[in-house]
Amino acid sequence: MSKGKHIIVDAYDLPAELLNDDGRILNILSEVAKKNEVNVINTMRYRFGADTPPGCSVILMIDESHISVHTYSEQGIMALDIFTCGTRTNTEQIWEDLKEKFQIQNFKITKVDRF
Repeated sequence: MSKGKHIIVDAYDLPAELLNDDGRILNILSEVAKKNEVNVINTMRYRFGADTPPGCSVILMIDESHISVHTYSEQGIMALDIFTCGTRTNTEQIWEDLKEKFQIQNFKITKVDRF
């Protein structure tokens, strides 16, 4: 019996403008979390580029674990993580909503039952 679901997505061919916009990404993650009745405990975001390749990291700490994004804007790629422990939250629906909001078309996905 699984205690959690973990969806790991590598998304490709995304626009650099999106992948550099940590504020927009945070807004999208927060909107999707709210739509799916996920309890957000805290958020964090950071834009890279001064001494590192451009991109950003955005994390939503949720009461069941986390939803996170890490981007590499020069390469057009996004690493997306949706991890929930418990049965209340539908990770598949969160993924579908994020895929639509970010307009992800080219991706590799891994789904893992945890515990």
